[in-house]
Amino acid sequence: MAQKDIKEQEDLQIGDTAPDFTLPTDGNGEISLSSLQGQKVVLYFYPKDDTPGCTKESCSFNENLSALNKLNTQVIGLSKCSVKKHDKFKAKYSLNFPLASDENGNTCEDYGTWGEKSMFGKKYMGITRSTFLINEDGKIEKIWRKVKVDGHVEDVMSSL
Repeated sequence: MAQKDIKEQEDLQIGDTAPDFTLPTDGNGEISLSSLQGQKVVLYFYPKDDTPGCTKESCSFNENLSALNKLNTQVIGLSKCSVKKHDKFKAKYSLNFPLASDENGNTCEDYGTWGEKSMFGKKYMGITRSTFLINEDGKIEKIWRKVKVDGHVEDVMSSL
C-alpha cells in the first residue's frame, strides 16, 4: 500500500463505509465484517495479547458482553497476534467473543491503526489502540483513536 493510500485510510470518517475484511479467528474460525450486516459491530484494535492494557480492555468488553449483545452488538477484538496466541489469550481470560488475527496487517492499514509509536524514547511500528462502532448497514458510526483503557468500554456503551 502506498504512503498516500495509508494516509487516506487514516482519514476514515463517521458515515464512511467500514472497510470489509475476512480474517482467521481463535478456534480456527473465520469472521468477515460483511457477514455481520444487520447488527452493530464494536471492532477494537489492540497491540498484543496478554499485555496489561490489552488484557484489561478485553476483559472489560467481556464483562459487558451480555449488555452489548442485548443491544444487537457484536464485539470483535483484532490484533496482529497469531490465532495460536489468540487461543491462549482467550482461554486464559475466558473471553466470549471472537479475536481476529491480522498477521499481514492489511486490515490494520485499512483502518489506519498501524503506524509509528514511541515508548521510552524508542520508535517502533505497532497498532494504535482504536475502536470503531459500525452500524447495521456497515457504516462507521463512531471512532475512538489512541484509546485510554480506563472508562473506554463505558464510553462505547453510552454511544450505543
